[in-house]
Amino acid sequence: MINSVGVVRKEAENCNCLQVFFVSGSFKVDSIEAKKKEENFRETLRDMANSKYEYVKSFELEDEVMLPNLMVVRIDGRDFSRFSQVHEFEKPNDETALNLMNSCSAAVLEEFPDIIFAYGYSDEYSFVFKKTSRFYQRRASKILSLVASFFAAVYVTKWKEFFPQRKLLYAPSFSSKVVSCASAEVLQAYLAWRQQDCHANNQYDTCFWMLVKSGKSVSETQEILKDTQKQQKNELLFQKFGINYKTLPELFRQGSCLFKKKVEETVKHDENGNPVKRLRRKAVFVHSENIAGRSFWNEQPSLYNDLGHFTKDIGKIEPDFIRSFQFENKLLPLTWVVVRIDGCHFHRFSDVHEFEKPNDEQALKLMNSCAVAVLEEFEDIHFAYGVSDEYSFVLKKESELYKRQSSKIISAVASFFTSTYVLQWGEFFPHKELKYPPSFDGRAVCYPTYNILLDYLAWRQVDCHINNQYNTCFWMLVKSGKNKTQSQDYLKGTQTREKNELLSRQFGIEYNSLPVIFRMGSSVFRLKEAENGVVSGKKLEGEVVVDHCNIIERCFWEEHLHILSYS
Repeated sequence: MINSVGVVRKEAENCNCLQVFFVSGSFKVDSIEAKKKEENFRETLRDMANSKYEYVKSFELEDEVMLPNLMVVRIDGRDFSRFSQVHEFEKPNDETALNLMNSCSAAVLEEFPDIIFAYGYSDEYSFVFKKTSRFYQRRASKILSLVASFFAAVYVTKWKEFFPQRKLLYAPSFSSKVVSCASAEVLQAYLAWRQQDCHANNQYDTCFWMLVKSGKSVSETQEILKDTQKQQKNELLFQKFGINYKTLPELFRQGSCLFKKKVEETVKHDENGNPVKRLRRKAVFVHSENIAGRSFWNEQPSLYNDLGHFTKDIGKIEPDFIRSFQFENKLLPLTWVVVRIDGCHFHRFSDVHEFEKPNDEQALKLMNSCAVAVLEEFEDIHFAYGVSDEYSFVLKKESELYKRQSSKIISAVASFFTSTYVLQWGEFFPHKELKYPPSFDGRAVCYPTYNILLDYLAWRQVDCHINNQYNTCFWMLVKSGKNKTQSQDYLKGTQTREKNELLSRQFGIEYNSLPVIFRMGSSVFRLKEAENGVVSGKKLEGEVVVDHCNIIERCFWEEHLHILSYS
């Protein structure tokens, strides 16, 4: 193994990488010489996959929420102050926007049966999982990213339903976190805290926007409301604007809660035309002045059975509880952070949407376009590598994005990628309907050194080679008449050379002549002007491009030192 690695490293020092840049819809080939060396390295690199590079998996940390803790996923709109301004939401509350949020939360409960209860207001929602849930093995990063991702996808999907005359101008995204509640008592405190926050924020915002609409400047309004108490705000609204705060819609003052209860529904009609009814668990919306109250909670069997009883009404919330709700895990400083996202159940998604097998080039280009959008949105992300339904995003070593709070970084990237995917679907599949919202789960891993980071990226590209070669063989066998079980049995135990011979002899396919986007995956990064100067009269400095080349060999990194700013 040591000798073979030495050969690869030595050869890599002298290689010329094959680079294909996607620029304004056209491709430019920088070098073809690397094809021959690429063929020579192919088998060695694939054999190295399980032995040389897989050690990088040891840097992935477990983040399981241990039983019997209750899990709550809280999502918040990312920079929704700007989003609401750009999309001209009504102030202080836009009822249509709130109904859209509620519709998305209902979709989340429909998608994830383990979520029993949800509470939300403004641009946030909290989702409570049943106490026995083992969803995603209770891995916090997976769960929080998946919920944020799915919520964002549904938000984009449903936008036209709620705003038919208003264009969605850019992709929304959400940050999320997992709050661990040690008991029903702690969950009760959490819910009381969120609803108290709803009351306080809505009262302040109502006063603020009424004053602004009356002619006060923002600074004047802030000064007027500074240090005012609840009663003073109520008096201001009534005396100055004739508004009785308590008569404002419950949706604004109390927020919305959603939970599953047994509802009798007609499922069919018998031969005589009589309705046949069944009890089914269905999500219902409720507005309550005190969702953490014992009377409200304990009147709902589905809540106390799945989450626990509230034994007494809560008074003042313990400060220690609030601190625990606000706690954020931070990633190690001065390490290379990689956020990796993976499509959730994309085998089914690709079947339902009839993606071409083994590779659908349009689907891959859509993934790449989303990755480009992520780099354009997050300046601290300097490089990305993707294959199939996964993408890895590398943050610069010194990044302080979200103060290195892992949950916010993971969820923001996953949800933004997902909403962009939905938003851009029609550009890549103009004649194919998006039949249901996709979702992606994510994780963040810290790699301590430059060399280990490169080994991680090499591992992903080697995995791309292995999977693509197998899938190409598999689907060619299926298309030739074998069923899936026969194809799997046929390929079982075959090596790289045997698969290449199979493709060549039976199907006339030279594996190494297949498109590089399939064999090498896609790298995304910003160009440096000095590298390529002017292409088609357009300067490329800082422009995000897609590149299909060999990132396993070190020559790529030596020729693009600016990407990771390594010296």
